[in-house]
Parts: sequence; structure tokens; C-alpha cells
Amino acid sequence: MKKRAYRVIGLSVLLMVVLAALGIGWGLQSQSFAEEATDLYFKTPGTPEGPPAPSPQETVYSRFGEMDSRLLVWFVTQLHTYFGGFVLALPIFCVLLEFLGLRSKNPELALRYDGLARDLAKVALLALSVTAVVGSCMLGIFLYFYPSFMKYMGGTFKTFMPVYAFVFLGESLLLITYYYSWNRLAAPASKWAHASIGLLSNLFGTALLLLANAWSAFMMAPAGVDAKGQFLGNGWHLLHSALWNPLNVHRFLANIMSGGAVVMAYACYRFFTSKSEKESAYFDWVGHIFLFVTVIALLPMPFAGYWLMRSVYSFSQSMGVTMMGGLLTWLFVVQAILIGVLFLGVNFYLWQSMARLRGGERYQPYYQVLLSVFMVALFVWLTPHTVFMSASEVKAMGGASHPVVGNYGVMSAKNGAVNIMILVTTMSFLYYRRANRTMVVPWVTKGNFLIGALFFLGSLNIIWLSVYGYYLPAKLRVGLSSPQAATTLTVLVVGIIINRMMLKGAVLHGPVQWGKISLRGMAGLFGLAAAFTWVMGLMGYIRSSGRLAWHVSELMADVSPWAFTPDFAFAAKMVTLNMMVFWGAVLVLFWMSQRDQSPAIGEELAEGNARVLAPPPSSSQEA
Repeated sequence: MKKRAYRVIGLSVLLMVVLAALGIGWGLQSQSFAEEATDLYFKTPGTPEGPPAPSPQETVYSRFGEMDSRLLVWFVTQLHTYFGGFVLALPIFCVLLEFLGLRSKNPELALRYDGLARDLAKVALLALSVTAVVGSCMLGIFLYFYPSFMKYMGGTFKTFMPVYAFVFLGESLLLITYYYSWNRLAAPASKWAHASIGLLSNLFGTALLLLANAWSAFMMAPAGVDAKGQFLGNGWHLLHSALWNPLNVHRFLANIMSGGAVVMAYACYRFFTSKSEKESAYFDWVGHIFLFVTVIALLPMPFAGYWLMRSVYSFSQSMGVTMMGGLLTWLFVVQAILIGVLFLGVNFYLWQSMARLRGGERYQPYYQVLLSVFMVALFVWLTPHTVFMSASEVKAMGGASHPVVGNYGVMSAKNGAVNIMILVTTMSFLYYRRANRTMVVPWVTKGNFLIGALFFLGSLNIIWLSVYGYYLPAKLRVGLSSPQAATTLTVLVVGIIINRMMLKGAVLHGPVQWGKISLRGMAGLFGLAAAFTWVMGLMGYIRSSGRLAWHVSELMADVSPWAFTPDFAFAAKMVTLNMMVFWGAVLVLFWMSQRDQSPAIGEELAEGNARVLAPPPSSSQEA
């Protein structure tokens, strides 16, 4: 009965969303224009086929008493974005876990991967229904409070409305099939086919994200329309605005981070409330797995963000200055603080995780060194280019640039700092991998020297490029981010490969003792999860606020009674409220999915490639 109820609810909501989307796409009056016009962005000629952007006098806003409708729209839209990212991320996690289970030679570990994947698929199915409900509410709110805006956007994107509905319906049906066919396709011969269904569902989900991002990118950087906002008939130009590609990468990584953060928080909650050692060990393992999934998305995030902001500057310098050098500058400082906290928290968790590993105490002396290097890079990363000043102080200095601080805080130095933080995090990971092993390959000394030289030379190149950037004009300085990122990526990949080769056949000093991590380590993991989700909400606010008083930049003005940019304190409260509501709803979904169901905990086994078990070496032995 429960399964049937879930199906009925989910399909009913999906049908409602599909009909609403089709109604917007096909219900709008088709308009045709004969005169030639020029694309705002691509500068190509075309014939107008869509409605022009309404003028301020033509723009209509519905009101409900004295309520600030934009706050309601903000709340519901952010909540829908959170759930949408969660629904996109969970199937990706499920397929990755299922493939890991298929590839694992350890039957107990394979069972654990498969069980966790199925549990998450059930949560994803429940979250899909909630996402559809929230999305339907968001659509209704937009149609009621912003009818002119929705009429224009719907008329401009009406070609893609049926496509969006088809992709959404396809993803939903594939996800339903993926979950309910789990037992039927459990045989080894059918398991790969089942994983392929999940992979196909993820392809549909990614396509859905790309289509949704087209609206956001168009509102910030319109393309495919003329100076009046009329669609010129080229759908690819309409989608492929100046910010579409960087926004796709940025939001895809953000969704992975946000989804992984929620699972981490749930694992921490279950760890603290577990009633047995097996249960605490299982959820310690879950938190560990999803931390690494989240970190994989975190590592390229600074570069994706830099690409996005560089694209913003290329499209509109005034928008770029507003976001990073004007009204929203200090939001980026706060965002930098949070990103620094994320990397610091990851390193803290890795070193606390050494408690699970026999022999991990050998590497404690290295922790202080890595922490010192990390903090120096963090202070450089946090140094602002401007400071809070009163009008009299600005007048006394003759401008907004501080005579001392103004020489620092430029992106050249910040890019170098964040790359150093990534390298420190990578080194912490290498030490974690070595903690309960002693390497026996004959070239251990040479390998350690090679890794040390690789990290030293890579860091030296990154620092040199950062310093060199001070002697270049700003328009040339931004190009230094590419060689810095390439250096970091090379050091990271090559270092991990060499370390993996050195660990081949290593002597194992005992299996990982899941559940033995300190409470402060799990508390730190929970804090990381909160910071991940909060950063995502903050960045959404920054991205939307960059348009200032425009619904669509330079085309459709926001002339509503609430057309102002909220200050940071108010934005922080809204983001926090959204995060708490989202987390509360997700915890309820996890609780619903886990009722009368025990996780597939399995038994912890020693790794198959370990030769023997041996006591941990002393700190004076090979590290």
C-alpha cells in the first residue's frame, strides 16, 4: 500500500507539473514580426518571433495585502533549488555506489555499497515528489505575483517548455524504474543493466539542470534576443548565453556538494544516536565516503567560480564590479571565509580520522607543519582588497582604495592561496592513506623524495605566478589562473598516482576501525555539512543580486514595490532559514525511508591486497 501511495502521489504531482509547463509553453499567444533585428550577444541577424520585454509601465504585479511577495518567492525558489540539487545528486551517488559494489572483489563491501545505494534511491524517490510539489508552488507563486515576467519568459522560452516537461517526466519514470527494479534485477547478469538505468536517469537529470540554468543565465546575460527582448528564432543562442556554460559547471558541482553535505549530516546524526557499535561504525563509514565525494566536487569549485565571475566581467563589467568590487564585495569576503573553513574542516576531519587507523600516530608531527602552511595561505586568501570605510575616511584617502590593504587582496594572490590550500589538503589525504600501512617497495626513499619534490616545485611555481601577477595589468593578470590550476591538478593527480604505486603490497597493521573516530571529528563533519549548504544558499543570493533592479538585465526592469537589494544581515537570515527548513524536511525523508528497515551493515574485512597484518611501526620507522 505504501509503494502504491508513493506512486500515486509522485505521478499525480508530475502530471500537474507537466500540464503547468505545457500550459505556459503553448497557452501563450504566438507572435510573429517581419522586421529584421540583431542578436544582443551574438550580433547575428534574425527575425523576431517572440514578445518584447514589457516596459515599466506595462509590467504588472499582483499583491496580497502588504506582504512582500519577493521574500516568499525567494524562500520557495531557494527551497526548490536545494531540493532540485538534492534530487540531482542522489541518483548520481546511487549509481556510483552501485558501480563500486559491482567492481568490488569483497562481497561484504559490495553488499554494503549496494545497500547504501538502495537506501539513497528510496530517499531520492521521496525527495522527487517533494521537489515537484515545491516546484508547483513556486510556479503558481510566480504566475500570480509576477504575471508580466512569466508571460515574457514563457513566451521567449516556449519552444523549450515541452522539452523541459518531457525531460522531467523521463527522469522521474527512470528513477521510479531504477528503484522498483532493484530486486528484480539483482542477479549478477542483470545488475549491469540495472546500473545502466540509473546512469540514464542521471543523464536526464543533468539535461534538466542545463535547461533550468538557461533561465538563470538568460536573466543575468540575455542572448538570442534583440534590443527589445524579442526572441530571434535561434534556440541555441537563447540557451547558450555568455554565462550558461560556467553556470552549468558551477551549479553541477554545487549540487553534488549540497547533496553530499546532507548525507554527511544525516550520517553524523545517526552516528550520535546509534545504539550499537555496528550501527555507529556503519554511519561513520557513510560519513567518510560522502566526505570524499563532496571534496571531489569542492576541489574544482574555486576554479569554476572564477570562470563564472570572469565570464560575468566579460559580459558586463558593471555587473562584475557590483558583485566583486561594489555593493556585494563583502559577501565574497564572507564566502571566502566559508571556503577557507571548508578546507580547514576537511583537513581537521582527515587528521581526526587517524584514530581509526593503527599506526596513524606516526604522522601527528606533520600535522602542525601542514596546519601552519595552511593558515598562512588562508590569511592571504581572506585578505580583502577594500575595507569598510566611512564617507569621511574615503574622502581623506582620496578614493576607496586603502594605501596599504589596497595593494593586497588581488585575485592573483588569492588564486595562489587557494591552490596552496588544495595542495595541503592533498598531502593530508596522502598521509591518511599511509597511516595504517608500511610500504615495502624497494624505491620507498626515492618515491618519498619524488613526491616531496613534486609538491615543493608545484608550490614554488604557484607562488611565483602569484607574485608575478602584481607586475601585470589586471586584464593580463587574470590569465595566470590557468597555469596555477594546471600546476595544482598535475601535482594532485601525479602525487596520488605515485603514492598509490608505493602502497602496492604494503604491510597492513589492521583494518580500519570504523566507529572509533573522536566525537569532535564527527562534530566537525556535521559543521562541514552545514557550511556546504550555507555557502550554496549564499552564492545563489549573490548571483541573483548581481542583476540589481532588473528581472532580465538591461531588458526588463524590476519596478515592484520591493525592488531593492537586501543587506547582508537580512540575506544571511533568509539563507539560514532556508537551510534549516530544507534540512528538517530532508531528515524527515530519511526517517520515512528508514522506518522498519535496517541498513546493510555487513562486516569489515581487511583489504585484499594487504600481505600480512603486523604491529604498527614506531615513529622512527619509515613514514
